[in-house]
Amino acid sequence: MRNVRHRNLVPVITTCSSDCIRAFVLQYMPNGSLENWLYKEESHLNLLQRVSIMLDVAVAIEYVHRGHNTTIVHCYLKPANVLFDEDMMAQVGDFGISKILAVSKSMAHTETLGTLGYIAPEYGSEGIVSTSGDIYSYGIMLMEVLAARRPTDEEIFNENLDLREWIRRAFPRIMMEVVDANLFPEEEQITSKSEICIASMVDLALDCTKKTPGSRITMKDVVKRLKKIKNGFLEA
Repeated sequence: MRNVRHRNLVPVITTCSSDCIRAFVLQYMPNGSLENWLYKEESHLNLLQRVSIMLDVAVAIEYVHRGHNTTIVHCYLKPANVLFDEDMMAQVGDFGISKILAVSKSMAHTETLGTLGYIAPEYGSEGIVSTSGDIYSYGIMLMEVLAARRPTDEEIFNENLDLREWIRRAFPRIMMEVVDANLFPEEEQITSKSEICIASMVDLALDCTKKTPGSRITMKDVVKRLKKIKNGFLEA
């Protein structure tokens, strides 16, 4: 991990290992986490900022999946592990439970899981880790970023739903009723370009979170589609 370098990955400075602790030492990120920005009352991110952040995350994960000489599966994607530097550039951190896949293998087995709500179904049922698992977690995080609702949100659970099903039922007919109101500052009008952008991102998130690993898109496709969504939003 110390040899992995990318503008959207929190740099690993060194590692610590003793009888009591095994840890990465990471570069300090002064602007906190995406989780803080989503849920603290005084912190707000508009739609363009959220699109840009999720594009940065996708680029980082595509790099560890395909851009390095070994395939790394993060296994722990969630807003708390997306951090911001002094320029508010998003960087993915916390590779503490990541898995490095052998060149000859596209998946591995593990008993180490991530956080409830972000874990791909095959992690829990079979202990199978693959790049498709990261894509599932990314899709859940994309829904959370749009709706500002955690996967374990009590209101959603009380309806016997998970976040994906809650979003899927709202899409596309009442989509604007479930997105975060803080996407749009009071002085900003909700326009057709905003609605198209949100609908495209939800559609992408649903493609990332399909039930079986083989039916999900790749992170390369995620990056390509998000770039198109961002460019369309800026040009409209």
